[in-house]
Amino acid sequence: MTTALNTEPSEDMNPLKQLAEFGQSPWLDNVNRADLSKGIIEKMVREDGLKGVTSNPTIFEKAMGGSDVYDEQLKTLLAQGSVSVGDLYEAMAVVDIQNVADKLKPVYEESKYVDGYVSLEVSPYLSNNTDATLNEARRLWKAVDRQNLMVKVPATKAGIPAIETLIGEGVNVNVTLLFAQSEYAAVAKAYIAGVKKLATSGGDVSRIASVASFFVSRIDTLVDQMLDEKIKADPSKAETLNKVKGQVAIANARIAYQMYKDLFAAPEWTELAAKGAHPQRLLWASTSMKNKAYSDVRYVEELIGPETVDTIPPATMDAFRDHGKPRDSLSDDLPGAHATLEALKKSGVDMDQVTTKLVQQGVQLFADAFDQLLGAVEKKRVAFLGDRLNGMSWQLDPELEAAVKETTTGWLKDGTMRRVWEYDASVWTGADEAKWLGWLTIVDEQLANPEPLKQLLERGKSGGFSHVLLLGMGGSSLGPEVLEKTFGRQPGYPELLVLDSTDPQQIKTFESKIDLANTLFVVSSKSGSTLEPNIFKQYFFERARSVLGDKAGDHFVAVTDPGSNMQKVAEGDKFSGIYYGLKTIGGRYSVLSDFGMAPGAAMGLDTAKFLASTAEMVRACGPTVPASQNPGFLLGAVLGTAGVRGRDKVTIIASPKLYDFGAWAEQLIAESTGKIGKGLIPVDLEALGSPDVYGHDRMFVHLHVIGEGGGDSDEDSKLDALAKAGHPVIKIALADPAQIGQEFFRWEIAIAVAGAIIGINPFDQPDVEASKIETKKLTTAYEASGSLPPETPFFEADGIKLFTDEKNAEGLKSRASEQSLKGYLKAHMESVKPNDYFALLAYVERNDAHIE
Repeated sequence: MTTALNTEPSEDMNPLKQLAEFGQSPWLDNVNRADLSKGIIEKMVREDGLKGVTSNPTIFEKAMGGSDVYDEQLKTLLAQGSVSVGDLYEAMAVVDIQNVADKLKPVYEESKYVDGYVSLEVSPYLSNNTDATLNEARRLWKAVDRQNLMVKVPATKAGIPAIETLIGEGVNVNVTLLFAQSEYAAVAKAYIAGVKKLATSGGDVSRIASVASFFVSRIDTLVDQMLDEKIKADPSKAETLNKVKGQVAIANARIAYQMYKDLFAAPEWTELAAKGAHPQRLLWASTSMKNKAYSDVRYVEELIGPETVDTIPPATMDAFRDHGKPRDSLSDDLPGAHATLEALKKSGVDMDQVTTKLVQQGVQLFADAFDQLLGAVEKKRVAFLGDRLNGMSWQLDPELEAAVKETTTGWLKDGTMRRVWEYDASVWTGADEAKWLGWLTIVDEQLANPEPLKQLLERGKSGGFSHVLLLGMGGSSLGPEVLEKTFGRQPGYPELLVLDSTDPQQIKTFESKIDLANTLFVVSSKSGSTLEPNIFKQYFFERARSVLGDKAGDHFVAVTDPGSNMQKVAEGDKFSGIYYGLKTIGGRYSVLSDFGMAPGAAMGLDTAKFLASTAEMVRACGPTVPASQNPGFLLGAVLGTAGVRGRDKVTIIASPKLYDFGAWAEQLIAESTGKIGKGLIPVDLEALGSPDVYGHDRMFVHLHVIGEGGGDSDEDSKLDALAKAGHPVIKIALADPAQIGQEFFRWEIAIAVAGAIIGINPFDQPDVEASKIETKKLTTAYEASGSLPPETPFFEADGIKLFTDEKNAEGLKSRASEQSLKGYLKAHMESVKPNDYFALLAYVERNDAHIE
């Protein structure tokens, strides 16, 4: 250890520069690209004796969000492809940190690696995760690629083992969020253990450095507040307690400094020091004065001592330069420091509780600041993307608007969107939700492996096919149908037809449209055990074989999950290709996997371009985008919050170029949320009426292409009238129908969020599974006996039969005014109450006449 050279400052000298005479290094708590370009750092090194720089989210938020100096780099990064807001921030921050490190390199070398450091922190979102902290610290160390970088790691329970590991690997660490002396002892021991590991592995211990950052002003702020509460409760204690106010932070720091001197004078450390190791210096952070009753430079003046660092905000640095009075103050009145903490204890304020709360608050404050930082960057990202990212707006009544804001605030504070991306099932019901989140990353996975879809795209063009016939049901067919209806037939490619009905006439109609010899059949089934796709496959494979013989398999491809029965069938019948989904993606969430993209590629859709556009929404909905700016979350927050308040009928209005999107969204919403007596009920293809025809259970979502003609000319005025009448109206605008992929992802996120708000698991499907079990019973009975089990209608007349369960039949009979078809239907309809819904499932050929 070294000691200060002088005990009195030199005359006629900058007070900041005089700190070096007492062994203290002033660091600047600020990074600003504009200042960097003006040579501010070099000037402060010369004139103020500046020896280091630190950064934090608040500093970067002001720099990146409050100026245009980062705009050109942002535009360049966005031009290179879809980039997440976290990656954008990091790319810009790394450039700044590298520039500062380079400017401080002379200080680093002249001080023999004691000073000249710049700090960059790991994401505060990771403060309670050791492994994640380690991975991010290593990544930042590699990305910045400067030996005079310090990676900031918080002194949490998860952070301390990470600190030891990083030091042992030769990574410099700035330990943040220190308040308690006991925590400091653990941090110092972790540093010493890390240096030992580095020495044992043959590393150069003279090149490793660390600081332990004690936060000062926050202690007094909280303690003074607690003392004021005690004075208010018992004014007779005012004189005694007022003497303690404003004294605890300095007392705590001075006692910690004595611990530092003891720890780094012990034999365990002196052996390492003999090898050239530097002690982990104490750094005073948060040294700006918050209380106007005290001197604005008090914390700087009272904490000056050998082998310490003071990281000073710009305003406090200016103040100290102007009127600071440096002295060797850190070891002043140690008995008084102990007496202050003893008096605090007697007052009933527990210092351990204070420091524990401060760590918790600090983690939250850093996370909040990081949210604001990323929010500022995201705001610019969205602005620069312009109409390449689909827009959204809404009109809600004040009460619902306030409820949505409350939902958003809760998710923002708890970091719930990050937990969604961390596959945390507790976001929902804590059941099996984590097993069904593969759709979150499928776009990036598809973009990383484009070759299979590219080959299918080429085959669609060169294979001589006139048609692609998709054979699927529900989630396997609705997404591809949206692609077919939205994009239409692509020049030079076959026409895509989507068969998802077992109605015999529907099948016959589709067969009449195709030439079996020139059709590519896509059999789509996740499990391979779903009855309808299997029936389709058997029928059309036999029909194709009647024309193509043993070559029939060349005209078939399968889309299925690995290891499914459909894979075995496809291999056995020598299909020309098998495209795989993921077992972690349910059917209704599968459109951006091969279940949607393989048929799209076969029909001539440039899936690489389509997915790249979709990725912009994936980034916008990502884990690092604050909930308040996350378009998928915000849609889900409105849907879920409105739903639990009784507005559970989601009416989807889509402009002509997007009209089929509602059919896909209908299944996503209904099958994801309709269970255990809860849910949202989708309403598709409904002509808009006037406000008075709707109850208080409606909300409206309007999807439209900007500038699209056709459709209802007064649609906007009708929507405005609905909003004015108090109905929630959400408007989603696409610059181009080709950006429909962004809506697939936005709605997937939104329904996952809405499910969490409603309180259900949006990924299971108990009723679907129950239906499959009952269907299996019927088919097994048919295979065994050659006929289906008999069913007895409770009423029959004129060839029309009514079936229901026994309990419901008795209820209808008791309520019906007459025992007739009309009487029973009337009794059933009269059972529908306000806010209920009535659905009619028509098993008929799907054509314009029947739909009308």
